[in-house]
Parts: sequence; structure tokens; C-alpha cells
Amino acid sequence: MKVESFVISFETKKNFQFFDLTKKLEKLVKKSKVKNGILNIQTLHTTTALLLNEKENLLLQDFKETLERLFPRDKKYNHDDFSRRKQNICLGECANGHAHCKAIFLLPSLTLNIIDSKIQLGRWQSVLFLELDGPRQERKISILILGE
Repeated sequence: MKVESFVISFETKKNFQFFDLTKKLEKLVKKSKVKNGILNIQTLHTTTALLLNEKENLLLQDFKETLERLFPRDKKYNHDDFSRRKQNICLGECANGHAHCKAIFLLPSLTLNIIDSKIQLGRWQSVLFLELDGPRQERKISILILGE
């Protein structure tokens, strides 16, 4: 069995941003020379998510508005109370409880089938990375391709 691993790094420009990873992942599968196997993608951040869905602008806007209604930025979150919070604080910490709460209800990883050297996706499916707390200078995604 062949195992290939990659890390994709990129910068995000705003606090709610979608990145289509599909073409980049297709290139990595081709580079791996795995004919049949699986592709696992994992975000390395707690305020981001991965989605497998249709990349249609109005749908993505609906998704954003739904998450904002559920977890508004202007709500008070315990995570943002730095006078009480004692764990996992770094210099320049920002109030991002809303982004963590959104991410908890989304996926940090996806596993997709590879058949005949192609990622198996439905007609309208795309692999999307979702930034919930940007902008950030560096976001990373870990990729593992297994197969023969």
C-alpha cells in the first residue's frame, strides 16, 4: 500500500471565506499515482471547517447567514471573557468564540474515495475549506492519500 502526505498552506483575507480545494486535491491525487484508495483531508485549526457541497454563490450566502444567525459575532461568549479564561491564551488573542462555536457543528475532516485515479465526487460536489475567523496569515490543511 502506498501512503502519501501533503500539507497545503494559504492565507485567508476575511473572517468568513470559502476556498475551493477540489482542483488542488485532484492534482495531488494524480501526483501520488494512487489508482484506488482513499483521500483524507483535515484542517489543522479549530476555527475552520471542511465541507463537501455545491459551490453555488447563493447557497454559500445562505449557509453563511444561517451560521451567523445561530452564532452571531456580537453575542457574549464565555471563551471571549479574558478576565476569566485561563487556558490557551496567546499574545494578541482575539474574541473568536463565535468561530469556535460554528466550527464545533461542522466537519474538521473529510474522507473521499479514489477510484481509477479520480476522486469520487457527485455532479455538483466540491471540497470547500471554510475560514470562520480570518483574516489569517497562514492556514494549513493536512492531506493523506492511501491506496494502490
